[in-house]
Amino acid sequence: MVHTPLKPADQPTEKKVSKLEGIKERSQFLREPVATELKQDTTHFTEEGIQILKFHGSYQQDNRDNRVRGQEKDYSMMLRLRNPGGYIPPQLYLTLDDISDKYGNHTLRATTRQAFQLHGILKKNLKATLADIIRSMGSTLGACGDLSRNVMAPPAPYKNKPEYVLARKYATNIADLLTPQTSAYYEIWLDGEKVVTTEEDPEVVAAREGRKGLVRTEHGKSIEPIYGTHYMPRKFKCAVTVPGDNSVDAYTQDITLVVITDENKELLGFNVMAGGGMGRTHNKEETFARIADHVGYVDKEDVYDLVKAIVFTQRDYGERFNRRLSRMKYLVHRWGLPKFIDEIEKRMGKKLEPYRELPEWKFEDYLGWHEQGDGKLFVGVHIRNGRVHNQGKLQNKRALREIVERFNVSMRVTPNQSVILCDIDPANKAAIQTILDRDGITPDSQVDSLERYSMACPALPTCGLAVTESERVIPTILTRIRKLLNKLGLKGETFVIRMTGCPNGCARPYMAELGFVGQAPKSYQLWLGGSPNQTRIARPYLEKLHEDSLEDQLEPLFACFRDYRNEGESFGDFCCRYTFEGLRQFSETYVPPQPTGSGRRRNRVGVSDELFAKLKAKASATGKSMADVLEEAIKDALD
Repeated sequence: MVHTPLKPADQPTEKKVSKLEGIKERSQFLREPVATELKQDTTHFTEEGIQILKFHGSYQQDNRDNRVRGQEKDYSMMLRLRNPGGYIPPQLYLTLDDISDKYGNHTLRATTRQAFQLHGILKKNLKATLADIIRSMGSTLGACGDLSRNVMAPPAPYKNKPEYVLARKYATNIADLLTPQTSAYYEIWLDGEKVVTTEEDPEVVAAREGRKGLVRTEHGKSIEPIYGTHYMPRKFKCAVTVPGDNSVDAYTQDITLVVITDENKELLGFNVMAGGGMGRTHNKEETFARIADHVGYVDKEDVYDLVKAIVFTQRDYGERFNRRLSRMKYLVHRWGLPKFIDEIEKRMGKKLEPYRELPEWKFEDYLGWHEQGDGKLFVGVHIRNGRVHNQGKLQNKRALREIVERFNVSMRVTPNQSVILCDIDPANKAAIQTILDRDGITPDSQVDSLERYSMACPALPTCGLAVTESERVIPTILTRIRKLLNKLGLKGETFVIRMTGCPNGCARPYMAELGFVGQAPKSYQLWLGGSPNQTRIARPYLEKLHEDSLEDQLEPLFACFRDYRNEGESFGDFCCRYTFEGLRQFSETYVPPQPTGSGRRRNRVGVSDELFAKLKAKASATGKSMADVLEEAIKDALD
């Protein structure tokens, strides 16, 4: 049994901490100043209020499209749900749909962590909104802030595949294990009324309580037996998956558990991965994206102790002064994996077993119709960039509401920002497909593959961290890339493209084969070399790509890929094998072919390394492009 230590071991009694640590300590376990400021007749919260509000699942935002010099910002709140494995019961979805129209901006946003977000909630409507969500079997507690975020799991609702059932079960249990226990949430939003959404597993309750230590008590119980008064140093992300299914981006999590079963599909235990994370900061080399390490294997009886041991290690030793370095990936990097494992084993009181061999990972999105395994069906519905709305011919908001309302089906949000409608009676398949077709929802077989495997964060105008666009521009970017691929004879080619409006990595761009990371207005870092199954991290290829130069910069890369790829090789794998230096050399000498009939069709010619070096030096000295220097030299030689 892992116990909560009374204080972090081997730590100095006084350690420099960030301002936010004091805000958390003064919050009375997430009560203040939110409880007081909520009653004030203002349009927004103070800075301290904003920080504590995050733990309740809300970010304060302002719409930058509506900013007017000299006037107050257009403040509103974004609410994010906590629903492990993406599960949304019918009554909750209908409530969210109602709220989005009554209090929000008439849209819902499916996130990359299998949750829904609501945007545009005014401060004066925040309490009513949250009360409606909670009373409809929903919760936002812990969806944001310095604690465990929404726990992910494969969204496919298979009933005849025990490993998937187990992944969903343990995602829910670990979410419950790591949910804040403060009563402030219900006191503030429901005036103290406690609404129990689901009954917790007794094993989870026992694991969470353990030995309670000397954390402040309330009614004879420890308020936060897992987190203490300061909660975690930063956000903490977990996932549970099954062998071979990488729909959850397993290598990007703080903790990923992989279900291990015997030949009869009975649970044995879990492979454990730890130390992944996407966020970084431009021009801060000490920050970086990192993929998780294989830590070991744990028996099923010890899985909750294992999770607690990892959480306690990060809680006690994670950086609490420089928040840029506060994620657990930096602790693992700083310590090294052996020391990290040793600390976990000390807290558990036993050794971990070696990581067990797994089949190759594969990305799954589960779009289209599938057998559920219990006589019912499920259908994966493509939602472009996760935005559920009614706009023009696309009326996916109307369609989803009608389907959920008429057929009482539950829903699972996918890690790729789409949704799965579950528990469908086969007799209703035709009627549901008719609704989807009527409201402009593209069938999975007709979704362009670049769009199907892409992701983008919301970014502007509401995200306070965004430096440029993401969700609003990626459709145009994908169209331009498809046109370019067609021009180069790569029609039908596909790869994983992801875009964010800042370097924090919400859409996990650092795992993409082609990643766009917001760097400045209308400009992006270009990252290349992730794998199609999201097991290898990409690397930065271009520091600044202006969107107007998209074709100029990408055409040489795609042409090189076309000419030198191995059979069946993906774009990301090609970029790694061919090397960035090789790509840059090719791009330097690449001359785009002229349209047929122009009278000036230009072709690419290879040169020796020695001649290439001379060309490069000449171009640098004259201020000309290498292509121009080469063409002039050839003309002089031939004339």
